[in-house]
Amino acid sequence: MSDDTVRCWLVDRISRDENLVTLVYATPDGERHLTKQLSFQLLSRKPTTAAVDVDPEKLEPTADDERERYATQAQSMADSHDPDDEV
Repeated sequence: MSDDTVRCWLVDRISRDENLVTLVYATPDGERHLTKQLSFQLLSRKPTTAAVDVDPEKLEPTADDERERYATQAQSMADSHDPDDEV
C-alpha cells in the first residue's frame, strides 16, 4: 500500500445476474467503499483478493444502514486473511 492509496477489504460478493458478480470492498471503519462489477469470465482469469489498495477518490460514502456491517466484515477479513489472499 502506498501513501496515495487506502486499503479496503472485501465485505460483500453478490451474484444477481447470470453473468455478473458485484464485489464490495470497504475501508476498515466501514465509512467508504468501492463497488466493482465483474463478469464471471473475468473472475475466472483474475483472482479475487481479500483486500485491494484503492485511490481515495474512487471511494464512495457508505450508507448509514451498511456502515457497521461493512466495518465488522472488513475487520473479520483483516483478522483472518493477508491482503493478497485469494478468497
